[in-house]
Amino acid sequence: MLVATTAIIEEAIRTGTGVGAFNVITLEHAEGIVTGAETVNKPVVLQISQNCVRFHGGRLLPIARAAAAVAAESSVPVALHLDHVQDELLLRQAADAGFASVMYDASTLPYSQNVQVTRNAVEWAHRVGLWVEAELGEVGGKDGAHAPGVRTDPADAARFVAETGVDALAVAVGSSHAMTSQTASLDLELITRIRAAVPVPLVLHGSSGVPDSQLRAAVRHGMVKINIGTALNVAFTQAVQAADLRIADPRKYLAPARDAVAHTVAHLLGVLSIC
Repeated sequence: MLVATTAIIEEAIRTGTGVGAFNVITLEHAEGIVTGAETVNKPVVLQISQNCVRFHGGRLLPIARAAAAVAAESSVPVALHLDHVQDELLLRQAADAGFASVMYDASTLPYSQNVQVTRNAVEWAHRVGLWVEAELGEVGGKDGAHAPGVRTDPADAARFVAETGVDALAVAVGSSHAMTSQTASLDLELITRIRAAVPVPLVLHGSSGVPDSQLRAAVRHGMVKINIGTALNVAFTQAVQAADLRIADPRKYLAPARDAVAHTVAHLLGVLSIC
């Protein structure tokens, strides 16, 4: 069933578990993510990023409508989230495309500009009923724009939330985008301090590179929404590479790739549920 992101977030806070938010690139990703969630009977968030929209020729509606249809037929709660949006025109398509939430990303701008443009985005988004996530501090690894080792200051985080009115905050605590191995080490003490300072749910980006035990610990220390993308792409690609690509029918390798995504999602949702 397609539900609001807030419904999933609020239930996770109530139960002390983490929300798995997984990035969609193709229809097979969406189907695999939802199948994995159904396998373990857990809610899930389908995320479509600005990069995904660019991959689909800059057209949001086809992949958004497909993901929403998969969500609507699911036996578990599924929310639709527009991720890492920097383009104002794309942001303003979100509500009409079926999204309940959006991550507006102005994190590469100087602090004052980040506050200004994020506040403007939040004011518009709230008028149309969208829940808004934003980012303060830089999460390493994304297109070279974010320096590894950056950490979010709790006082800055509290001030940013107060000045922008965001509903959730992504913070830099040791993870890094696009990691293909689980070798990141999170600053759990920093998560605790940010959690104490910030009145909105915290979001962990770059979670594919975080070991399972640290993902559990991150939730225990205050993280709520856990974003995962690369781990699915690794599973998907490995399944395709293991198939006999001499066969002309793409279903022969897309089906095991979709199954690999489902298996990965089921495992990770299990990790986030035992915290």
